[in-house]
Amino acid sequence: MTALKGANVLVTGGSRGIGKALVEELYARGAGTVYATARDPRTVTHPDAVPVALEVTDPASVAAAAERAQDITVLINNAGASVAASFLGSPVDDVRREFETNFYGPLLVTRAFVPVIERNGGGHLLNVHSVLSWLALGGSYSASKAALWSQTNSLRLELKPRGITVTGLHVGYVDTDLAAGVDAPKSDPRHIAALALDGIETDAHEVLADDISRQVKVGLAGDLAGLYPDLAK
Repeated sequence: MTALKGANVLVTGGSRGIGKALVEELYARGAGTVYATARDPRTVTHPDAVPVALEVTDPASVAAAAERAQDITVLINNAGASVAASFLGSPVDDVRREFETNFYGPLLVTRAFVPVIERNGGGHLLNVHSVLSWLALGGSYSASKAALWSQTNSLRLELKPRGITVTGLHVGYVDTDLAAGVDAPKSDPRHIAALALDGIETDAHEVLADDISRQVKVGLAGDLAGLYPDLAK
């Protein structure tokens, strides 16, 4: 089991939304030092968090963050972006930009911090996915999150012998800036953060944080028309 009390943790995208809630919940559980990253570290508002400038798509920025946070044993890849580009109607550069942030960004960060976590005796990696990892309603966003889900599954196998446990968090709409324009029920980010950290502390492979994530996961075993009603017409 992964103990968060006293643990040093880095949270990407830690200035708002789920990331901000994760920082707050980590300190509530007695974490040691929590590094909260943002493109502009001045947007990190938690009084105890250590703000770290990070652009996850920039290798130099990632390397600098890893040099700054040499004492962590838990890494939370939360930072992401939503362009939701159409594969046929949007510029290919928009699709590529979403993959750079949502797939290659977490990979760059993970590769930079795995040696750090290993040197500190092992630990935990949490990747924040989306129910749209399994449901293709968001164009490039869904595809990038599906790719991250596959990355997480591969990393789980690669990192186990190195003493690092991997958890994937799946969640539907959350009451954050990212979903501000969505007219649908939304989860409280504080509730999602608590479930995510429960998953870390119990070494869960996956955390399905809401009803829609659980329903869609079950639906993957059925006919595609169950997930995409238009295919049944």
